[in-house]
Amino acid sequence: MAQLFFRYGAMNSGKSIEILKVAHNYEEQNKSVIILTSGIDNRDGVGIVSSRIGLKREATPIFSDTNIYELVEATNPDAACVLIDESQFLERHHVIEAAKVVDDLNIPVMAFGLKNDFKNELFEGSKYLLLFANKIEEMKTICWFCRKKAIMNLRMNNGLPVYTGEQIQIGGNEAYYPVCRKHYFNPPIQEEIEKEG
Repeated sequence: MAQLFFRYGAMNSGKSIEILKVAHNYEEQNKSVIILTSGIDNRDGVGIVSSRIGLKREATPIFSDTNIYELVEATNPDAACVLIDESQFLERHHVIEAAKVVDDLNIPVMAFGLKNDFKNELFEGSKYLLLFANKIEEMKTICWFCRKKAIMNLRMNNGLPVYTGEQIQIGGNEAYYPVCRKHYFNPPIQEEIEKEG
């Protein structure tokens, strides 16, 4: 029986590489997959799933007016799996449509994304995936500054931590660090700046 999976993790936890790996495993067995990604994330171009280690693959971009159920039904209603990257950017209706793909088409949907933003608040897509997913799994990584598990995302600007601003600012290692709770509130960078001042 198909299920809706939400696999979340802090920045740099390997979410995109996992999507590429899962897609490869299905396709190696001659099973088709549909890969979707947010149309908001344009770091490597719209409609590209890209990992930090350099692997990339084209995907169908999801925009605000995209109906995921209709897209899957029109693309391949017999797909073995639907994979969604950057799922934190989904809207409520997208998550409900993904659940409908699972329930009505009996196709598993695996959504990968961040759980919380740089203010430590849930993204809309993450909130509804936490509510509607059959299975929720954390993908772990370590804090940028220590060996503890990273559970938050620290936004940086010119070497300084940022705790206010717009929720969505597309970026990678130059803008966000995966951090533990201690270093979210007290990043070593701030301590060094205070010493210099």
